[in-house]
Amino acid sequence: MKKIIFLWSVLFVFSACKNVENNTEETTKMPKQEFAIIIHGGAGTILKKNMSAEMESAYKQKLEEAIRVGYNILKNGGSSLDAVTKTINVMEDSPLFNAGKGAVFSNEGTNEHDASIMDGNTLNAGASAGTTTVKNPIDLARAVMDKSPHVMLSGKGADAFAKEQNLQIVDPDYFYTERRFKSLQNIKDKEKTELDHDTKVSFYDADIKDAKFGTVGCAALDKNGNLASGTSTGGMTNKRWGRIGDSPIIGAGTYANNNTCAVSSTGWGEYFIRGMVAYDISALMEYKGLSLKEASKEVIQNKLTKLGGTGGIVAIDINGNMVAEFNTAGMYRATMDDKGELTIGIYEQ
Repeated sequence: MKKIIFLWSVLFVFSACKNVENNTEETTKMPKQEFAIIIHGGAGTILKKNMSAEMESAYKQKLEEAIRVGYNILKNGGSSLDAVTKTINVMEDSPLFNAGKGAVFSNEGTNEHDASIMDGNTLNAGASAGTTTVKNPIDLARAVMDKSPHVMLSGKGADAFAKEQNLQIVDPDYFYTERRFKSLQNIKDKEKTELDHDTKVSFYDADIKDAKFGTVGCAALDKNGNLASGTSTGGMTNKRWGRIGDSPIIGAGTYANNNTCAVSSTGWGEYFIRGMVAYDISALMEYKGLSLKEASKEVIQNKLTKLGGTGGIVAIDINGNMVAEFNTAGMYRATMDDKGELTIGIYEQ
């Protein structure tokens, strides 16, 4: 009997070692990107039947323009932080997205911006909330990270700090767009008639039927193996009382860690805060050994959905694997790898 038990033990150990060897071989064979970048321009009820060919083309062109800026920085040996910042700048300067120039209006008729950025190498981070005069909020988040002892600044203090740092300051009228202002008026009209007051939306586009989306973000891996991510938004149309969503909150809207991944979120911010969505993806990878794809799916399709939240994330891991995960009908998104292969998506595919 002892001999039989001994033989079974030997066979078990041999089999286990063989499996470990096979798994190691599979991992080794997985291609590793030298650098890569992924972006989003918001998630929501984005349906092809409601999108004109002209508008679809405009979004695709701007997504490509933005991601190529970051790609070229990475290709030339630049940092993931610079790639994230400059890529988001392009989307902030476009009226197509709910960030910077295209920011939505609050209940008071103002444009209030939130943004954050994180360095996966040092875990340093910067964020700003409720600013009204900073042309590119992601630049302010970067300045908070690089040039202050703090992580988050808000309101008038954040605007003042931006001015001290010689960031580009604009008159609040710069952020006015007729399309976004009409969206606010539509919601206020619905409030008055009490027909369809939906406080859940992070963005309502009057020109696209039933569209709800917002926020821009980017995650990148550079040639030095450093990850970074950033997020910028105008928040929620018709927001009140100085409401702040997930975008400027590290761990909810943005997270980066060289041990795991970099993540940028978009969607119904309150639920991303409650679920600490961006960090949760990293934690599942670090503590449970899940892949980026597995962790992202678990958090978005299971956890976030069960909480009642809608939206999505873009993320990249330390090997350059990229994921765009969302539980809505669509998400504006694009990726580029170290071979220069570009993919652009809008609808669920």
